[in-house]
Amino acid sequence: MGLPVVQGALCRCSMGMVPTALNFLPTSCVFCGGPPIGTIMDAAPFLNVLPFGLCTSLANPATAAATAAALGVLTPMPCTLALIPPWFVGNPTVLIKTFPALTNDSQLICAFGGVIKPLFPGQVVVSS
Repeated sequence: MGLPVVQGALCRCSMGMVPTALNFLPTSCVFCGGPPIGTIMDAAPFLNVLPFGLCTSLANPATAAATAAALGVLTPMPCTLALIPPWFVGNPTVLIKTFPALTNDSQLICAFGGVIKPLFPGQVVVSS
């Protein structure tokens, strides 16, 4: 299993142009090394997951329209986050209010064809 993903973790969309930080509300009252830990249900657009700058997916209507207007030249448009929760797979052995904990090997799907994955879980393991 991967490392737990906490508030401030960086993630990237395969169709987005910039990484963004994840935001988890401290409602679960479960913290990992200081910040709140996420669950597989923390996938609310613009609350838990922020936009990834410009979207390069032609399944995004704005990108498709701009590309058509540019005579077929791919023209990225702003990310609109059409997320399909939950994250999968998470850690089924660590439950936070009945939901598996989010780990750095989890993935979230966007309806416009992007796959969102954590780049940095927001914490590091230090061994001596």
